[in-house]
Amino acid sequence: MGNGFFEVPIAVNEPIKSYVPGSPERKEVLETYKEMYDSEVEVPLYINGKEVKTKETATMSPPHDHKHLLGTYHKATKKNVEEAISTSLDARKKWAAMPWEQRAAIFLRAAELIAGPYRAKINAATMLAQSKNIYQAEIDAACELIDFLRFNVQYMTEIFAEQPESTSAAWNRIEYRPLEGFVYAITPFNFTAIAGNLPASAALMGNVVVWKPSDSQVYSAKVILDVFREAGVPAGVINMVMGDPVMITDTILASPDFSGIHFTGSTHVFKDIWQKVGTNIHNYKTYPRIVGETGGKDFIVAHKTSDPKQVATAMARGAFEFQGQKCSAASRCYISESIWKDVKKYLVADIKSFKMGSPDDMGNFITAVIHEGSFDKLASYIDAAKKDKNAEIIAGGNYDKSKGYFIEPTVIVVKDPKYTTMCTELFGPVLTVYVYDDKKWEETLHLVDETSEYALTGAVFSEDRYALEEAVKILENAAGNFYINDKPTGAVVGQQPFGGARNSGTNDKAGSKQNLYRWISPRMVKETFVSPTDYRYPFMG
Repeated sequence: MGNGFFEVPIAVNEPIKSYVPGSPERKEVLETYKEMYDSEVEVPLYINGKEVKTKETATMSPPHDHKHLLGTYHKATKKNVEEAISTSLDARKKWAAMPWEQRAAIFLRAAELIAGPYRAKINAATMLAQSKNIYQAEIDAACELIDFLRFNVQYMTEIFAEQPESTSAAWNRIEYRPLEGFVYAITPFNFTAIAGNLPASAALMGNVVVWKPSDSQVYSAKVILDVFREAGVPAGVINMVMGDPVMITDTILASPDFSGIHFTGSTHVFKDIWQKVGTNIHNYKTYPRIVGETGGKDFIVAHKTSDPKQVATAMARGAFEFQGQKCSAASRCYISESIWKDVKKYLVADIKSFKMGSPDDMGNFITAVIHEGSFDKLASYIDAAKKDKNAEIIAGGNYDKSKGYFIEPTVIVVKDPKYTTMCTELFGPVLTVYVYDDKKWEETLHLVDETSEYALTGAVFSEDRYALEEAVKILENAAGNFYINDKPTGAVVGQQPFGGARNSGTNDKAGSKQNLYRWISPRMVKETFVSPTDYRYPFMG
């Protein structure tokens, strides 16, 4: 291919399909869902472009229908992980040297494959294995992943265009190299888009990746992998391994060529990994990049001037979409006493109107939580609230796991702002409300800031601009993504780069250039056109 200053297509957000009754996309995704439900798949490891099967397997089932078998996946041995590392390092030699526009073309093609022929399949897989309703699947598995791929390509070119000043005597230029080694990507169950973006963003910048998807997301991870393969990602560039997370992580962190981790998951696990990286630091060839997005205890705080209907809608959507299993989901609310009666009326009415069941019934707003462990944990907190005289359940409170892991959307009103469910990350459809005295607005803002160890997302509602200004200032460090008169969920690539600080992560903002900077190691090159021939400076004359 000839040389040129290539311009990539301008990134635009993928339009969200409606899936209204009678629409072609609704018909296609339901047919695909049924076809996938009725068949069983086998998901091998993927190492150096080859499917690898092992002696140990585990099963996959829909959370909303846990007795039904979707298929099996293979678990890696230590030797498999070591092979993934060595083959990725072999692949790095050609991949890192590949012209950037060739890498860009691969991931732009992946975006178009998801937008077209894979759209129904990746959405249906997310509905089946992660129990997302069609809207939640569409905005995640299709649209957000497409957006990540398209915008990252554009961001890469913008980074490469950032160059230092030169003079007539010397040409200064920055080369943006991939990291020297391999990147480890650990992805969560709750977002198919995150599962695709974490390995892809590092690979786009010239890195090679060993990817461990969540055990609860392997089913849709297989579809992502199929897309990458068809798009032309070369063998060894992205290797997928599943199995014992401790063994896999320990094996990877023991390698001297480990150069970075791209992580989304629990705070506890991320801190353990960080500690292990520190313990092994003398073994590494370079200082590893540690990038992580972890937990959240996300808030909504409503001033007395707020519109009660708007606040209630933000609570219903922010807390209960995808059963509250978003790291950005609202889980603690502070509502001014004078508006609480109306907010409560609207919120309870909304929750009573929710339909709950399998995602193939598109009238259902609520489906199941991800697995039995999550179900049991949530049920225990609900049971404790039922017995506590300082807590009142005003909506929901029931649960049933006979067929699927169904937890009713539950609202707990507490007298103590430090009640356990106001402070503990539950990751489910449980929302806790504290009603505060109208006169204690500033005091309540400080309470919001000081209650949680997390700082991921938060929202403030008010029609009083002075009150909003005060909230923005006091809550400066309480949320990496802060929303004014909106729910604290639904960040869009290219519009709201996502990430938080404190115990919510390193705040490297997925869906922005800030994140891609972490996967490159710049080299400064100065070329002097006419070199000096005398060491003496004029001042010496």
